[in-house]
Amino acid sequence: MTTRHDCELPYFFTWSKQRGVRGLRMTGGEGVYFDTEDQGRFLDMDSLTYQAALGHGHRRMVDAICAQAQRLCVSTPSAVYPEKRALAELLLAHAPEGFTKVFFTLGGSDANENALKIARMVTGRYKVVSRYRSYHGATLGAVSVGGDWRRPLAEPGIPGAVHVLDLDAASGREGKTDIPRVLELEGNVGAVMLEPVVGHNGVLIPDADYYARVRQACDAHGALMIADEVLVGFGRTGRFFGLEHWKDAAGERLVPDMITCGKAITAGYGTLGAVLVHERVANYFDDHVLLNGLTHYAHPLGCAAGVAAIEVSLEDGLFTRAAELEAPLRTALLALQSRFPERVEFVRVIGLLAALELKTDEAEWGLLMGAIEGRHLLIHSVKATRTVVLSPPLCISEADLLGGIEQLGNAFAEIF
Repeated sequence: MTTRHDCELPYFFTWSKQRGVRGLRMTGGEGVYFDTEDQGRFLDMDSLTYQAALGHGHRRMVDAICAQAQRLCVSTPSAVYPEKRALAELLLAHAPEGFTKVFFTLGGSDANENALKIARMVTGRYKVVSRYRSYHGATLGAVSVGGDWRRPLAEPGIPGAVHVLDLDAASGREGKTDIPRVLELEGNVGAVMLEPVVGHNGVLIPDADYYARVRQACDAHGALMIADEVLVGFGRTGRFFGLEHWKDAAGERLVPDMITCGKAITAGYGTLGAVLVHERVANYFDDHVLLNGLTHYAHPLGCAAGVAAIEVSLEDGLFTRAAELEAPLRTALLALQSRFPERVEFVRVIGLLAALELKTDEAEWGLLMGAIEGRHLLIHSVKATRTVVLSPPLCISEADLLGGIEQLGNAFAEIF
């Protein structure tokens, strides 16, 4: 590790105190590795910030963006062009039956923001139920609905955010839901917004009947169900959408009212998000004005990247690959837990998404993060819950995956 500080640079660093901050001086990359100016080559066990599902320097992705820039590089929000339609059709083809429209955004936060606005317009209600253990984005509405440490810092947020303890092990709600009861007691609930699998906040996985119960409760009380697939969509859990792991009460594919997307929709090669909208919601706007819009709506470069990312993922079988690597990833992490039973409290894995909740004090946590970085591993750390989250690119080999876990174990051994 270096002692370089980057606070003199003329831009902010996100989610950080600026004094003493250090950035990764990235210079390029290939596959699951990226290069830095002063720290050498890193193994990316985080897909950067969960988005780089196809890894680094993917030639087909770069070529698709360059070709689009030559054809059509800027557009008006109302423009019609092939890549915009192609991406919408691809997304709808993999959504549950009945999804008919896509609203494009700039990323996951404003996908959730626009979904919340749509829910208010369609239902006439302003309340949204979500989990304390959740993250839905950084914009004011999205962070208000989220439940992690960033929400209190932004308060007062939007009115109507109602949080539940679902999936919180410390509250005895691991895998469980209180949402049906909450909807009975609350009025003016227009939507329930949930990550199918809670990602950044611990890879929390609901029970088998969880979403069937939520869907029934939403139907009974007139609330729309929004699946936030920003982090877990596009193969992260071994399926196109994370919600595909759950069935409705009849044993059929579960159908929410909206699906929000971001991050890996372009594999990180373009700035884009989307809201997929079921016809029972979309049809409302046949005769009512949709009061949503963005200057860079469906930007051509983002749409081209989205089309290419989905096509590459499907053609290369990367969603299947994520499902197949779940077992060796789980085995390796459980072995790590057995090696450090007093330190690794929980291990949770689905597809190529995993979390380890650790028992450390603040000083040890800081030393551990330094030891991991010193081994040139990029992981996602959640200091508030002492959680290490792993989400490597879907193109990772089993050898690289297990090599990364081995290096993580070596960092544990150094500090613990």
